[in-house]
Amino acid sequence: MMNRDHHENRKKSQNQSPIWPVRKSNGEWRLTVDYRGLNEVTPPMSAAVPDMLELQYELESKAAKWYATIDIANAFFSIPLAAECRPQFAFTWRGVQYTWNRLPQGWKHSPTICHGVIQSALEKGEAPEHLQYIDDIIVWGNSAEEVSEKGKKIIQILLQAGFTIKRSKVKGPAQEIQFSGIRWHDGQRQIPMDVINKIAAMSPPTNKKETQAVWVSGECTFRITV
Repeated sequence: MMNRDHHENRKKSQNQSPIWPVRKSNGEWRLTVDYRGLNEVTPPMSAAVPDMLELQYELESKAAKWYATIDIANAFFSIPLAAECRPQFAFTWRGVQYTWNRLPQGWKHSPTICHGVIQSALEKGEAPEHLQYIDDIIVWGNSAEEVSEKGKKIIQILLQAGFTIKRSKVKGPAQEIQFSGIRWHDGQRQIPMDVINKIAAMSPPTNKKETQAVWVSGECTFRITV
């Protein structure tokens, strides 16, 4: 359940976050650390991930015919965590205290940092035109060949930067594709039917906060202005 490449023993940290194991669909277990307490006392960052709605508008304006998506495998764990930052992420498992040596999931700034590191790598490698949302990337074009070449270039840049790309996480070139929970075809966006069904089956929100953010399968947020 614990990958030794991503954590290290820790005996002196006064910080301690609770954990709970989560059973995955394949029967294996995933270690989850509850960083809500740490998140409450963590100062804000000026940087932020792009607004998903703005990304959708931009992609829609391209009126593309072909698409391809790239989902970086274990992107957070591809980013080393500075030694001086590690004690604050400590947790205990079976009587032994550990902390992460890679960017952990559950910390509120991990998505922002991950997005920035990937963005910098793509800019440094002079990646072809694309859109990025944290560890998800989409390219587009007027032909399958054009999109394929763009995708290969971006994958090469990411591999050289130390990220891992699984072939199963690369989709396309295709004329219809899904990117961050939205299905795209011929320059138009559509909410997948399974997502619509899940939303329809949910209990009505009882307050403004619940109305503003509806989480679907832990992957996609649909924001409603109230």
